[in-house]
Amino acid sequence: MASLKELQNRIKSVKNTQKITRAMQMVAAAKLRKAQDAAEKSRPYSERLNAIISNLASSMSDAAGGPELLIGNGKSDTVLLIVATADRGLCGGFNTNIVRKAREEIVALERAGKTVKLFLIGKKGYDQIKRLHNEKIVKYVSLKEERVLTAAIAQDLGQAVTAMFNAGEFDVCKLIFSNFENVMTQTPVANTLIPAIAGLGEGNADTDAASGPDLKGAIYTYEPDEAGILATLLPRNINTQIFTALLENQAGEMGSKMTAMDNATRNAGDMIDRLTLTFNRTRQAQITSELIEIISGAEAL
Repeated sequence: MASLKELQNRIKSVKNTQKITRAMQMVAAAKLRKAQDAAEKSRPYSERLNAIISNLASSMSDAAGGPELLIGNGKSDTVLLIVATADRGLCGGFNTNIVRKAREEIVALERAGKTVKLFLIGKKGYDQIKRLHNEKIVKYVSLKEERVLTAAIAQDLGQAVTAMFNAGEFDVCKLIFSNFENVMTQTPVANTLIPAIAGLGEGNADTDAASGPDLKGAIYTYEPDEAGILATLLPRNINTQIFTALLENQAGEMGSKMTAMDNATRNAGDMIDRLTLTFNRTRQAQITSELIEIISGAEAL
């Protein structure tokens, strides 16, 4: 049985841990509101951009002659999976769920005879995936030093993906991230980035917007032509989808961290109660034992 001093030290240690988890919960709650607001504001832009691309693609007279970013290069042998996770832990199963989704995609693609390449964003996903699929990793980016997610970060990532596609390093690209629904629910999804026409409407809450606006019989004339506009919009769409995914991940990470730290704080409180009860019982037993020794000694005299 632990001594009273050991029990006191354990209670003190758990109380200190509880203070840390409570502080982390409050910080995550404060960051969650801002992250959730940013994620929700990015969705309409992403959805409307998808709608414009869908509308342009449907109005092209020769869809087969469209940009490769839209229709693909005619092959699907090599698939690039962009797996976006967090750079920090202590957020429950947030990162693990994304990695599990990535592993499921890898297994399904390899069973279909595809070659899989991995573009990893976030240290936690990298640490888990490299154990089994280190040879598939072609690029790894950590955003740990970035205090604020900006469009410039997503633009750099999007340009790297576009450059890899133009160099013929892959045929199809999928983006795996966690779609933020609420504080308790974050759903890992795998959306197709390239070819864009295959990914239109995937994971999109506004299906009407993704399918294009109702033109009510109107005919639009584009200047320059549809292919020229798509050549400009498609790389921007890749940047936008990556930026949206990063914002969704950020909100999901803060939501999961807030929930995890709340659970940790409650568990610490329960542990303190159990240790305090054990301490009191041990102290009472020690006092009783001392009283018995005193009484026995007095009777012996």
